[in-house]
Amino acid sequence: MIEVKNVTKKYPNVMAVDNISFEVKDGEVVGFLGPNGAGKSTTMNMITGFIEPTKGQIIINGYDISKKPKKAKKQIGYMPEGVPLYTELTVKEFVTYMAELKLVKKGKKEIVEKAINETGLKEVENKLIRNLSRGYKQRVGLAGALVGDPAVIILDEPTVGLDPKQITEIRNLIKELGKKHTVILSSHILSEVSQICERVIIINRGKIVAVDTPENLETKTKEKNTILVTVEDVKGNMSTLQEKVPEIEEVKLVKDNEDYTKQYAITSAQEFDLRKKLFDILPKEEITIFELKKGETTLEDAFLKLVDTNSQEQLEEQQQEELQKTKAKEEKKKQKQEKKEIKIEAKKEKNNKEEKKESKKAEKKDKGGEK
Repeated sequence: MIEVKNVTKKYPNVMAVDNISFEVKDGEVVGFLGPNGAGKSTTMNMITGFIEPTKGQIIINGYDISKKPKKAKKQIGYMPEGVPLYTELTVKEFVTYMAELKLVKKGKKEIVEKAINETGLKEVENKLIRNLSRGYKQRVGLAGALVGDPAVIILDEPTVGLDPKQITEIRNLIKELGKKHTVILSSHILSEVSQICERVIIINRGKIVAVDTPENLETKTKEKNTILVTVEDVKGNMSTLQEKVPEIEEVKLVKDNEDYTKQYAITSAQEFDLRKKLFDILPKEEITIFELKKGETTLEDAFLKLVDTNSQEQLEEQQQEELQKTKAKEEKKKQKQEKKEIKIEAKKEKNNKEEKKESKKAEKKDKGGEK
């Protein structure tokens, strides 16, 4: 459905996107993540045809967006962050206007009605947009993206600024859209992405860091096993637990509870699951277990680890490149100096030869005068 092939976007002093490639299959809901300045918005703007790549190819539902922009853009419904709305129009007027911009002609009335119904705007379709709540305004923007039934829906921060109830409503709406459309969702709320998206694409410093399911990313980036245990420890025996169980790497107090119990995070290497051992040893140490559960790695943990690791790797690469450049400059300078010295020596040698020649001529002349 969407193919991004070796795409680069370079500005005079900035490499915004550096040779990225990925695919989004038909009917997928994919999260597109990255820290500020990572190249996320640039990539989305290239996919929608708003800006052109410096190099590479973007294909939307079989159409190259550079060669057949009208046909490619017809496949896309785009809802940017901070949706630009004409607030003096009613909901129905705005969605109709969006249909006209998209050159929807046949069955326009029915198509507008469908977009309004799909986004739950029927009861407010005749209200002025300026009189709507923030949540309903987001829905209007979504209806504008949906009108014309595009194959691909691109949503940039669709739940930003909404209250918890509105966020849940928009999330459910996006899940429904995923049944009929291919969806790319950009969001800073990683729990949201984890709940909605089947796959995640992470970009950092213009390069793709990872493409995988949220579950796989969480598993791959997990290095330690953590057990969260809530206990009553009257005799303070938790302090010596590490001595009793050699597999334990750390016992860390998380919090003191109001009922005088304490929660600890007990860490071991990934290959050790300590739950059975803890159930056995804690009662023997006169420690009462109130709760024991396995600590889970979240998509947020995975995201931070991948981005931090990638940033460090890119920084090291940059430093290595700078070191190589410095060495190359020094080598060039050295070679230049050596050439200069060779020229000086050659000149000196030439001068010496000429001096010797002149000296011999002078000697011959003197001898001829004596005769």
